[in-house]
Amino acid sequence: MPATEALPRAMRPTVMGSRHVIAAGHYLSAHAGFSILEAGGNAIDAGVAAGLVTNVVEIELTGIHGIAPIILYRADRNEMSVVAGVGTWPKAATREYFIKNHGGQIKVGGILEAVIPAALDAWVTALEQFGTMSFSEVAAAAIRFASDGFPMYPTLAELIGESVRIGAMGRWPETAEIFMPGGRALKVGEMFVQSDLGRSLQFLADEEKSASKRGRAAGLQAVRDAFYRGDIAKKMADFHKENGGLVTRDDLANFKVAVEPAVSTRFRDIDVYSCGPWCQGPTLLQALNMLEGLDLESMGHNSPAYIHALTEAIKLSISDREAYYGDPNHVDVPLETLLSKEYGKQRASQIRPDKAWPEMPPAGAISGRKPWTAAGGVGEGKRSPDFESSLATSYIAVVDRHGNAFSATPTDGLMGCPVVPGTGIGTSMSGRPFWVDDRPAALAPGKRPRTQCSPAIAIRPGKQLMPFGTPGADVIMQAMLQAFMNVFVFGMDPQLAVEAPRFATYSFPETFLPHDYKPGLLKIEETIAKPTGEALARMGHKVEWWPSRFWQIGNVSAVLADLKTGVRHGGSDHRRAGYAIGW
Repeated sequence: MPATEALPRAMRPTVMGSRHVIAAGHYLSAHAGFSILEAGGNAIDAGVAAGLVTNVVEIELTGIHGIAPIILYRADRNEMSVVAGVGTWPKAATREYFIKNHGGQIKVGGILEAVIPAALDAWVTALEQFGTMSFSEVAAAAIRFASDGFPMYPTLAELIGESVRIGAMGRWPETAEIFMPGGRALKVGEMFVQSDLGRSLQFLADEEKSASKRGRAAGLQAVRDAFYRGDIAKKMADFHKENGGLVTRDDLANFKVAVEPAVSTRFRDIDVYSCGPWCQGPTLLQALNMLEGLDLESMGHNSPAYIHALTEAIKLSISDREAYYGDPNHVDVPLETLLSKEYGKQRASQIRPDKAWPEMPPAGAISGRKPWTAAGGVGEGKRSPDFESSLATSYIAVVDRHGNAFSATPTDGLMGCPVVPGTGIGTSMSGRPFWVDDRPAALAPGKRPRTQCSPAIAIRPGKQLMPFGTPGADVIMQAMLQAFMNVFVFGMDPQLAVEAPRFATYSFPETFLPHDYKPGLLKIEETIAKPTGEALARMGHKVEWWPSRFWQIGNVSAVLADLKTGVRHGGSDHRRAGYAIGW
C-alpha cells in the first residue's frame, strides 16, 4: 500500500436531513435559506434568499453590485441550467481607450475596473424562471440584517484590519465609513449595521409590492427596473460620471443576464456540470478527464503521487484556460474538443509521474487552432500590496425536498472599492481580470470578463446529487477538484471532504491584477506530512507551507443527496464562517 495521509476526524458532524439541506459560506446565509425551505420554498427560492443575505453579511466578499454565477438542477425535468450572472464591460471600455488614456493599465480598487452589476439581476432571474416566491419574501432576512445589523465576526474583522494595514480602506471615504463607522473598527460581537444598503433593498421590495397587483412576473420586473433603470441606476451612473468611471445609464438599462445550458463531462459514472468558458469551470472538467484513467485510490489520499498528479492536471487545464477561454459570445472557444475524452487522454500523457512541469505547460494542440501565447513567454509577476484585497467570493449549495439543486458563487465585495453614496451599493470589481492584448480573455465592450467563480453540480444518475463550490480566486477549481475526489474517489462524507488538508499550485498567471505568476510554486497546508512535501520537492515542485485552517485555502461547501434513501448530507468548511443546516 502506498504512503498516504491518515484521515482525521471531522471537526464538525455532517449535517443530515430527509427533506432539505443548505450549506453556505456564512451561518446567517444558511439560516435564511433554511427558513425559506421550511416556509415551503424550493431550492432556488432558498438559494436566492441565502445569496441576498450573503450580499449583506459577507459584504466584504460579495454584493448585489457584483456577480453571481448560478447552476441549478430541476428534478422534474432532469434538466441543468446556468444563470450566467456575470456583468459585461461597458460600451466605452475599449482596448484603445485604456491604452490611450491609461497606458493599458488600471488601478486596483479603482472605478475603472467596474463592469455592469450582475448579481441583482442573477438573483431576480433565477427567482423569476425557477423559483416560486416573491423578491420581498426572499429578501426579508437580508433587509433585516442590513437595517438592524448582525454581530461582527472574526473573518470580517480580520479583513477590515488587513485593509487598514495596507492602506486600502482609506481610498474611498464612503467605503471606510461603512466598515469603520465613526472611524473605529468594530470589535468581534459588536453590531454591524448597513443602513443605506438596508434602505436600497427595502426600496426594491417596495417597488415589487407596488407592481404586484399585475402579477408575480410584473413585481419581479419592477425590482429589476428599479435597480437598472430607476433611481438606483441614476445614482450609479452619476457616480461613475463624476468619478471618471465608464458605466452609463444606457449600459445599465440594456443589461440582462443570460440563461444558458450547462457544460459537462463524465468522470467514471458521475456526470459533472459547470458553467461555460466565461468562467474557469471547464478547467475542473478538463482535469477530471485527465485524471479519470489513473488509479487514484492506489496512490493514496494526499500521498506525494496523488498530489503531484492532481497538481499537474491542474497546470495543464489552466494552460488551456489561458490559451482558449473567454466569453463565447465574443470568442470562438473550442470547448467540445477541450472537454472530449480523446483530448483529455492526450493531455494526461503529458503528466510525468516523477517530474513536475517547472512552469505553466504549453497549451494543448487543437487541429486548425492556434492557441494564444504571450509574446516572449510568460514573465514572473510580482505581488502588489493590494493583492490580498482581491480575494473575495462566497458560496451556496441547496438540495430541497423535490430533489432540486442550487449552486452559486457570488463575489465582489466592498473592501477597498468605491461605494455609491447613500446606497450602500458598490461598483463591481470583476473587471480586475484585466487584459488589453489579443488573448481570448481580453476586454471588449459588452464582453464578460473571465471569472474564477465556477459553481458545479455532480450527479451519479439514480444514486447521488451534489452541488458544490467554494470561494478562493484561482484556488477555486483546485479546492473543488480535491473535495470532489474526497467524496467520489475516497468515500468521505461531505464534512470531512471539505475539511481535509488541501494544496494549490500558482504556476500560472493569476486571474486578478497584477496577474502574479510563480513558476513551479505549490502551496501545501501544514497538516499534510512534512515527508510528503519533501518528496514533492524532489519531483521539482517549489513547496511552500500554508498554516493549518488558513482561510485563503478556500471555503468549500457541498450538499450530497442520496437519491435512493432520500437523506441529504451537508458539509461546510471550518476555515471560515460557513455552516450547513438541514431537516
